Amino acid sequence: MKLLSFSVGNVPTWGAVVGDKVADLGKAMPQHATLADFLGSADFDRRDEILAAAKADIALADITFLPVIPRPEKIICIARNYMDHHQEAVAHGLKREITGFPPVFLRVWRSQVAHNAPVIRPQVSTHLDWEGELAVVIGKGGRHIAEADAMEHVAGYSIYNDVSVRDWQMHAQQIAAGKNFVGTGPFGPWLVTRDEIPDPNGLKLRTLVNGEVVQSSDTSHLIFKIPRLINYASTIFDLVPGDVIATGTPAGVGFTRKPPLFMKAGDTVDVEIERIGTLHNPVVDE
Repeated sequence: MKLLSFSVGNVPTWGAVVGDKVADLGKAMPQHATLADFLGSADFDRRDEILAAAKADIALADITFLPVIPRPEKIICIARNYMDHHQEAVAHGLKREITGFPPVFLRVWRSQVAHNAPVIRPQVSTHLDWEGELAVVIGKGGRHIAEADAMEHVAGYSIYNDVSVRDWQMHAQQIAAGKNFVGTGPFGPWLVTRDEIPDPNGLKLRTLVNGEVVQSSDTSHLIFKIPRLINYASTIFDLVPGDVIATGTPAGVGFTRKPPLFMKAGDTVDVEIERIGTLHNPVVDE
């Protein structure tokens, strides 16, 4: 099932995609104000029954997409989680080491934008870079989750573009400054529930800028797999429904190229992940 957050007539809601139509499940189930609320409820296990009784009467073309989870409590991002990306960064001169623990940083929800919405190149930088990633959305919260139990806590999967303002990212060893500018966190277009993707390993991932492939890999190359990421994150945080884990990006980012290649106003960026879809965003100047 494809679940999404969207608006019609500037009224935010959430629902499910059925072909080229959308069922407004937020209207049908007002007890769940947001998609995150639904993911954490007993009704989530009845989603097929609920959708069968709902009316998919809104044209997909008539909605405005919102970030899949518009206001997640936590956006947990994993740095250098593909070996080829780690190696290209080191070759570029970054002093980074692979350890036994996932490198974690956080995004704020206000940095997010939806499918089809513009990525904003900030006025203080021209070093706007792409990072296509598989996103894991938590459905069942918890603390100290064992790796063996971790997948039971996954509601589904989506696409994240962890767009980076590279010069600001390099201001210090801590990289969060370049990862939280307004309008730099594309997330969408929807969440595909875990039952539709029983094995998220080996999903093909591509990023395209102006139609040209700049990243091409698959999720089998993750250094730290999803169960380990959930185990590690839940040791630090109380995970709650709607939390997002952006699992890292493969090689092919712009700042390591010779010469470097960065996004500018008028560009488009697309991230494709097999069995999920395509996250599309134009680029504009602030």
